[in-house]
Amino acid sequence: MLVVVGAILLTSSGMVSGDPVGLTNPIASKILKGEIVVGVEDFLQLPKTLDPHDDATRLEGIPVDLVSSEAHARVQHMTPVPDGSGRLAVSDLRGVLYLTDSVGSKLHTYLDLRELPEFAHDVFPNEAGFLGFAFHPEFGTKGAPGFGKLYLGYSAKADSGETTYLADRAFSHKSVIVEYTTNRPQRDTFSGSTREVLQVGQFAQNHNVGTLTFNYYARERDADYGLLYVCMGDGGSAYDPENNGQALGTPLGTILRINPLTQEGAPYSVPADNPFVGREGALPEIWAYGLRHPQHFSFDTDGTMYINDIGQNHVEEVNIGLAGANYGWRIREGTFATGFDVGIPFAGTVFEKLSAPEFVGPVAEYDHDEGNAIGGGYVYRGSAIPELYGKYVVADMVQGRLFYFDIHNLTPGKPALLKELRVFIGGREQGIREAFGYPNTYAPGTLRADLRLGMDGEGELFLLTKGDGRVRRLIASES
Repeated sequence: MLVVVGAILLTSSGMVSGDPVGLTNPIASKILKGEIVVGVEDFLQLPKTLDPHDDATRLEGIPVDLVSSEAHARVQHMTPVPDGSGRLAVSDLRGVLYLTDSVGSKLHTYLDLRELPEFAHDVFPNEAGFLGFAFHPEFGTKGAPGFGKLYLGYSAKADSGETTYLADRAFSHKSVIVEYTTNRPQRDTFSGSTREVLQVGQFAQNHNVGTLTFNYYARERDADYGLLYVCMGDGGSAYDPENNGQALGTPLGTILRINPLTQEGAPYSVPADNPFVGREGALPEIWAYGLRHPQHFSFDTDGTMYINDIGQNHVEEVNIGLAGANYGWRIREGTFATGFDVGIPFAGTVFEKLSAPEFVGPVAEYDHDEGNAIGGGYVYRGSAIPELYGKYVVADMVQGRLFYFDIHNLTPGKPALLKELRVFIGGREQGIREAFGYPNTYAPGTLRADLRLGMDGEGELFLLTKGDGRVRRLIASES
């Protein structure tokens, strides 16, 4: 249950007196290991793919080894196909979408974006490429408007197609949403047509489009049924130099909400109940804003949205999705003030919490003593690990740690207690980074987990690791 007291407030420890002092350890308490123990089992191996090493050299002054990696396959996202078949779809950031059966015994290449001349996975391969996809809830319902429709979000070259927003800012590339339509959705390889839905110019290489999803728990009578949610980063280039996070006139730094089906010749339509419809200067597609790099978000079975936003300097955060919410970036990082709030722009740190009733605070956060970049997260609704049921599980992409918290009585701005999920691998408790990591090009001599999470139609959780290109299922531990 979500508890909101009056206007949603960030917690505050009072105003800073004198000169503001940056916090080197904003969250002093450590995340302790919890009582829940899980195991892992192999599920699926993706084929090896390669970063475009030759094209990477064209980035100004950036060595090739910093824009490419030794990852076997950049496993990005996994979700069930909503047609009752039990199939799962899993994507490689380098441009491939695969389908497999419910037990991972067969793998099929459903479509390959690398065949498209406009696909721009070479812009900055660490964050650009094939970033998200979502099947329409009616994908398998013959005769329905969404029958056979699938939506992809990926990076396209700056001179491709017609730009919906920020055409004059497409210095680097574009984030595009494309509709794929097939009249044979039961097949394991795509054949059909495509249609562009939305294009956004990107002035920098990072903080692009991310997760695409529908609220699959909405029913036909619900206002949310058939509406596509799209997360957009702030455009990148560190510290949000254009202040996109606090601007309602740009799609950057937001969650967008649209009906992606074509309407009277228009590529999509805007729901009448979107919170900024009719507000002067605001894009009607915006559903929430004030976000930095919300690469991953998900819905629970009751329709609650959880948004994971990657921090700049010190703090990673989990937010509850609320229509019209402003999550505070670039003024806030988690529950903490940034340099922009205390007169020290681009400070490189965070500062003591300040009262800010206009912002919606996170329901969970951790600092960089614990991890470096928050990844995917889901409320566990499976049956394999009963003690984990109803807990929100989140991954740190770099360190490979799994955290969880209880979702009852969450209050924005009052972060819940995080615990670390204990993982047994190969008969002993160990970290995912140590077990499945690969060389970190940003910190030579160290390992990087590059961990994401996936979920199947039964609510079971999966680990997606890019170093070895594998998908593994979380199971109950015998330890």
